[in-house]
Amino acid sequence: MTSATQQQSPAPLAARAGLLRSVLINPLGLVATILLSIVVITAIFAPLIAPFAPDDLQIFKVNAAPGDGYLLGGDGSGRDIFSRLVYGARNTLIGALIAVTVAAFVGVTAGLFAGYFGGRREVVMSWISDGLMSLPALIVLLAFYQSLGSSIEISMLVFGVMLAPGFYRLTRNLVNGVKHELYVDAARVSGLSDLRIIVRHILLVIRAPVIIQVSVVAGISIVIQSGLQFLGLGDTSIPTWGGMLQDAFANMFVVPTAILWPGLAISVTVASLVLLANAIRDRLQQGNRPAAIAGLPEAIAKPAAGAAPTDKDALLDVRDLVVGYPDKSGWTEVVKGVSLTLRRGEVLGLVGESGSGKTQTAFAVLGLLSTGGRILSGSIWFDGRDIANLPEEEMRKLRGKRIAYVPQEPMSNLDPAFRIGYQLTEPMVTVLGISRAEARERALKLLARVGMPNPLRTFNAYPHQISGGMAQRVLIARAISCNPDLLIADEPTTALDVTVQAEVLDLLRDLQAEMDMSVILVTHNFGVVADICHRVSVMKDGRVVETNDVRRLFAAPQHDYTKMLLGAVLDDVTPRVYQPRSGRGVAA
Repeated sequence: MTSATQQQSPAPLAARAGLLRSVLINPLGLVATILLSIVVITAIFAPLIAPFAPDDLQIFKVNAAPGDGYLLGGDGSGRDIFSRLVYGARNTLIGALIAVTVAAFVGVTAGLFAGYFGGRREVVMSWISDGLMSLPALIVLLAFYQSLGSSIEISMLVFGVMLAPGFYRLTRNLVNGVKHELYVDAARVSGLSDLRIIVRHILLVIRAPVIIQVSVVAGISIVIQSGLQFLGLGDTSIPTWGGMLQDAFANMFVVPTAILWPGLAISVTVASLVLLANAIRDRLQQGNRPAAIAGLPEAIAKPAAGAAPTDKDALLDVRDLVVGYPDKSGWTEVVKGVSLTLRRGEVLGLVGESGSGKTQTAFAVLGLLSTGGRILSGSIWFDGRDIANLPEEEMRKLRGKRIAYVPQEPMSNLDPAFRIGYQLTEPMVTVLGISRAEARERALKLLARVGMPNPLRTFNAYPHQISGGMAQRVLIARAISCNPDLLIADEPTTALDVTVQAEVLDLLRDLQAEMDMSVILVTHNFGVVADICHRVSVMKDGRVVETNDVRRLFAAPQHDYTKMLLGAVLDDVTPRVYQPRSGRGVAA
């Protein structure tokens, strides 16, 4: 166990180092880190930095101007403002830390368990949370001040409890959004305990919003603490920024600049907390993707376009396409020199096992590679124009109107917050520029065309009110709503049962023939390929190993990998020939 732990320990260290580097690369994160580091270092080493003790009095330097030993002048009691400002950083940060720690621990813990287990736990905790939120925090703090004395630490502890409902509500809502994800179910099936799932699989997912909440609460704590001390509800013998504000305000007409220093310290600290939290949030939302790698050869940064295709019937011509993602050593290629040709009105099957590069090839055509992914070389000619690494503004004009996409997870690709009708009409209004009334009419016709038994009911429904097969039909309707020239369908039948798969394939076949669309069908199912495709390209390890007419490929596969795939599917059964309504394709 010891050796295994030692072998695994560098990974978390490297991840933390990567997080720190990415935060420091962000200009706002760098500035916030520097400012907060100055404040924290000042608080820790206050006795070494301050030239005087915070309670040293010099009667002849009451409200003194800066200079003569007092860097920022003297306060109303003859004490050095700079020294009290330095010591005040320590006491102010300790008070804020107490409030944040209590609020985060109580609120996040309660939110995790209430959201994960639900039921009575959630009801009881929500009642307690609502009760605390109904109490006026300032009046509660004043009441505790009268009962327990002038301890700012106790006041901040009570304030932390008052702030816990904010953490509770945020955490509970976030947990409710992720606890039904497939990876959580997989963890349960694997035998992991509920506590381990909550800590390892849920808390790490929802951490980014919680970090933002921590920054907000830290800033609020500093402001409230200073406000209480400004009102005189604190121990005047303990230097704090709020106490300094009170003293400076009382002598504002004598020394107006004295109020500037504690006010500036509070403002800079609160602003830095918010900026740093946002920088960390941005990094965490990127997952473990590495930062951009410098020093890459210019040859792969700008792929050569090459000559335009001479075949006028070719709608899409992909040549020597290489797609890569950055890692610590350079680029990892996931698509390695893929070449494809898709003619107008043709259905091309892109087949291969998981991880063969099918989807990445399709996403490269769509211009939708994940963050960090780049086309390192090659070209993508679409209707006589090279769209490889085309600016996003230009690709946005093509997507939806000329190139459409049907995803493989229908329920995950419909926004649960909007009705089906809105999600159908919005692309038409945006891309085609038609009115909402016209878009509604077109949407109802599309729903009827894709086989919805009650188009109006589906139009007014939310995604959770329809089945998976109906959701896939909705996505197909949305994809063809703007009459695209090219439709990319990424395993459109994978998540459906066999009967619904056949219906969806019939629908795609009919729509393709009716609209004369070119279709790229990404799949690992040779049965789907045989049913609808004209030609097929087989991919393995990011490369196309064979491209052929469907009939010829089934009858006489050339590559050993293709033979292996077909052998696994057919299992020594002689394939039957089937003529679909379009007159193209075979079925095994």
